[in-house]
Amino acid sequence: QVQLVESGGGLVQAGGSLRLFCAASGRTISSYAMGWFRQAPGKEREFVAAISWSGGNIYYADSVKGRFTISRDNAKNTVYLQMNSLKPEDTAIYSCAAEKAPWIYDKSSEYDYWGQGTQVTVSS
Repeated sequence: QVQLVESGGGLVQAGGSLRLFCAASGRTISSYAMGWFRQAPGKEREFVAAISWSGGNIYYADSVKGRFTISRDNAKNTVYLQMNSLKPEDTAIYSCAAEKAPWIYDKSSEYDYWGQGTQVTVSS
């Protein structure tokens, strides 16, 4: 079992930055693909970014490409999401997910383990 805990969310003005953390426990995530998803009120969960176990493969949603950066530190069992140039439409609960696989996924159904999420609110 892998337990995931997100942190780093908060309230920020448009154009600002936040760095999200996803701390894993229970097992090392060095053999897990990791993803970030978000869900805004009244909307379905959507893919944000994913990174392979080695960090060699990364994929972003078009809506965040060029603004967000996903990274990981397997020694610290942690995944990060650096969010720059934030927009009000980025407001959502952000959750990280893990799947033991050598490739990466952009569909939430492919991930077995999920954190509770952290709220990100961007004011205009």
